[in-house]
Amino acid sequence: MSTLFSPVKVGPFEFAHRVVLAPLTRMRAEAGARPGPLMAEYYSQRTSEGGFLIGEATIAAENGNGYLGAPGLYEDSQIAGWKQVTDAVHAKGGTIFLQLYHAGRQSNAQLQPGGDRPVGPSEIPHGGVAYTEAGWVPNTPNREITVEEIQGLVESFRTAAQRGIAAGFDGVELHAANGYIFDQFLQDGSNKRTDSYGGSIENRARFLLEATKAVISVWGNRKVAVRIGPSGEFGDMHDSNPEALFTYVAAELNKLDIAYVHVIEPRVVGNVDDETKDQSPVAAQTIRKFFHGTLIAAGGFKRDTAQAIIAAGTADLVAFGRDFIANPDLPERLRRDLPLNAYDRPTFFGGTEVGYTDYPFYSDSSAQVEETVE
Repeated sequence: MSTLFSPVKVGPFEFAHRVVLAPLTRMRAEAGARPGPLMAEYYSQRTSEGGFLIGEATIAAENGNGYLGAPGLYEDSQIAGWKQVTDAVHAKGGTIFLQLYHAGRQSNAQLQPGGDRPVGPSEIPHGGVAYTEAGWVPNTPNREITVEEIQGLVESFRTAAQRGIAAGFDGVELHAANGYIFDQFLQDGSNKRTDSYGGSIENRARFLLEATKAVISVWGNRKVAVRIGPSGEFGDMHDSNPEALFTYVAAELNKLDIAYVHVIEPRVVGNVDDETKDQSPVAAQTIRKFFHGTLIAAGGFKRDTAQAIIAAGTADLVAFGRDFIANPDLPERLRRDLPLNAYDRPTFFGGTEVGYTDYPFYSDSSAQVEETVE
C-alpha cells in the first residue's frame, strides 16, 4: 500500500515522497514580472531531496495578468529570473514544473496593455477583484475574445512553454482552474459562445485541449500536466453539468497520456476548509475513473487526510498550500509528525520577505522555544 512517504514515478521523474508544493500566487516578482533573488530563496527553502514543486501561476501572454507582482514568461527578459529559481531547486535535488496561466476576465484595465479591457469567452457580468497599484480593485468588465485571438493565445502558451525550457524547468502544468481563462471557456456559466469554442462540452473544452497539444509539441506529453477545479466557485464559476464536463476533459487528457492531472478537491470553499462539503460527484475519486494516469489532489489537506487519500489509491500525490507557505520543511515535518508553524494570511499576497522567507524551519523554531524556556 502506498503512503505519503513512499517513492512515486510521475512521467519520466521519480520522487522520494508524495508531498508536493502547490502552485501558490505570492506576488513577489520584481518589475517587469521578473523573478528575483527573493523568489529563488523562497523556492529553495521549500525544496527537499527528491521532492516535487509546482511553480506559481505564471503569465503566458502580455494581457494575461490579474495580479500585480505575478511573474511572467511572455518575454525573453523574464527567463533569467526564473533560471535563478530553477537552479536553486535543482541544486537541492528537487524537480520543478512551470505553471502557465492567463487570468482572462479576472483582471483589471490597469493590468492590461494600453489600459484595454480584459478578454474572456463571453461578456457576462461577474464579481471578483484584481490586484493593482491601487490595491485590490473590482475586475473591469471584459470583452468577448475573437477566434483569431484565441488561436493567438494558443501560440502564446506554446512560446511561453519554450521559454520554460530555457529557464530550466522540468515540465509544464496548464492552470485550467480557479476561474481563469481555460476554466472560463470550460464552464457554461461563463461561456455563452455560439461558435466552435462554445455550446457543447466538446466545443468548450477545445481551447484547453488545443493549448495542451501546443505545449506537448514543445515538451512531449510526459512532461505536460493540467490542473482542474471541477467544484471551484472562485470568480463566479459554475456549470450546469460539471460531472459530464470534467469527466469528458479527464477522458480527453487521458488520450494524450500526459504526466498528471492536478485536481482541486471541493473540500475548500473560498478560504475556509469545509470537510462536510460533498466530495462527490466531481472530485479526484470521479476523475480517477476517466484519467488513468497520475493524479495529484489539492485542497485543504492535512497529514491524516493526505495519508488517507494516498492509501485509498484515489490520488498518487497531494499538493499542500497554506501549510507549505508557513513550513518550508513541510515534508520532513509531516514525515516525523512534528508541529507546524501557523500561517499568516495577511502576508500571503505581495510584500517583502515577511511571511515569505522568514518562516522558521523546525530546527530553528525548536531552538527558539528552548531559548525561551531557559
